[in-house]
Amino acid sequence: MSGPGPVDPTTTEAWARLTGLAASYEPDLRTTLTPEWVDRQTLAAADLHVDLSKNLLDGDVEAALLALADQVDVTGRRDAMLAGERINVTEDRAVLHTALRLPADASLTVDGQDVVADVHEVLERVYTFAERVRSGEWTGVTGKRIETVVNIGIGGSDLGPVMAYEALEPYRQDGLSCRFISNIDPTDAGQELKGLDPETTLFIVSSKTFGTLETLTNARLCRAWLLEHLPSDVGRDDAVAQHFVAVSTALDKVADFGIDPDNAFGFWDWVGGRYSMDSAIGLSLVVAVGPERFAEMLGGFHAMDEHFRTAPPESNVPLRMGLLNVWYTDFLDAHTHAVLPYAQLLHRFPAYLQQLTMESNGKSVRWDGEAVGYDTGEVFWGEPGTNGQHAFYQLIHQGTRLVPADFIAFARPAYELTDGDVDVHELFLANFFAQTRALAFGKTADEVRAEGVAEELVAARTFPGNRPTTSIMAPELTPSVLGQLIALYEHITFVQGAVWGIDSFDQWGVELGKQLAQQLGPAVSGDADVLAEQDPSTQSLIRYYQENRG
Repeated sequence: MSGPGPVDPTTTEAWARLTGLAASYEPDLRTTLTPEWVDRQTLAAADLHVDLSKNLLDGDVEAALLALADQVDVTGRRDAMLAGERINVTEDRAVLHTALRLPADASLTVDGQDVVADVHEVLERVYTFAERVRSGEWTGVTGKRIETVVNIGIGGSDLGPVMAYEALEPYRQDGLSCRFISNIDPTDAGQELKGLDPETTLFIVSSKTFGTLETLTNARLCRAWLLEHLPSDVGRDDAVAQHFVAVSTALDKVADFGIDPDNAFGFWDWVGGRYSMDSAIGLSLVVAVGPERFAEMLGGFHAMDEHFRTAPPESNVPLRMGLLNVWYTDFLDAHTHAVLPYAQLLHRFPAYLQQLTMESNGKSVRWDGEAVGYDTGEVFWGEPGTNGQHAFYQLIHQGTRLVPADFIAFARPAYELTDGDVDVHELFLANFFAQTRALAFGKTADEVRAEGVAEELVAARTFPGNRPTTSIMAPELTPSVLGQLIALYEHITFVQGAVWGIDSFDQWGVELGKQLAQQLGPAVSGDADVLAEQDPSTQSLIRYYQENRG
């Protein structure tokens, strides 16, 4: 592979120092959580208020983590990414999702091309098309205005748009809704098409290469559904051209499908799928909330990008949070990381982060091809509060696993509701504040005894505390704040990958299963020769399917 190899973090002085600190570290948040410490660990990034004080951290650990970032040159790799260098070495590509949200008057030349000009040219086309749909100028083939937009994609072409569509529900245009089809399970398409009027439905096929198996299969299903249910006197070509658009750069394949290439919106090989929702992949969201709100979201992304680029290490929120994740993963043996939004509108945010973080950092080789000698990546998971409190918080509070958790909340709710004289949002946030406090401080045996609990029950009611949390707050969940949150986790993920020396921007592990599925297709369909080539377990499973399909 071209370019210099990464620094092995285990060879640095800081790694050795952290190893020693971890061996002797005995956290006690009850004594260390002083007003001075809280002030020092409370940081601002754009509109986000971030409290790191309840993490398993002291001044020595903090200093060693910052030294680790310096010794593996995280900021150098950050600057290389922002400059458009080809840091995705296994695919020989630049990594420029940050260019998707640069303002129009910025300039970034990569390989002789001003990518900012390219980005805004596509954005203007996206905005113009979205306004035609929103205003009713763009109609279905029978002249009826569009009422439902169906986004057909998978992975980054689905998770980002659907997450943001849910998160920005208060900003959607009345009378215009979106649905999302991703899974190749025919149930997904069947359910999402149910109840739709083909005359008022617009499909967006989101696939950069226009070759993704799941997306193209679902697109064909939707095309067949459309043609079957439109009035019989409507021409096939006109129907497809008026009810399908594409987000793709494969214009020949788009045309072959029946979509007018003028209604195809492209993006670039320097945009990874899981980083693409702020590109033309977000077309469905632009239609739903409008260009102005989408631009506000891009502004939020850019504000966090600028914070990551310019803030000094000690107050750089993505850097600090990424380093904390390294501390927990490599030195305190944490295997998972919970993201717990106290905002129902963010109910798909943990699912979005699963792809962002685990597809990025689920790697066991460095970018120079050498095997890592340390843990990388965590399993990200979560659900909104307070639902999670009645489900899995038990394990976080009293289980044997260390689960660092990020709590996210907003001062102002999307809906102001009261229960009698009780402000329900205040009741909701009381739970947010209480959970991070309970996880930090726990409950001692003596405190349990003071409540008159029988001695044989004391142990079961004791909470160890010292369970680490980060609290992230903002005034309210606006498009800008959503962009800030997404960019925050993009850069957290980047920092971890940079420390571990892995390429966070490829996803070769996704490809093997796709290839095998194509090879196995004939066996599933009854080809005995192909079935005979499979391993005994796969043969047995396929036979069971064939016997029970009926």
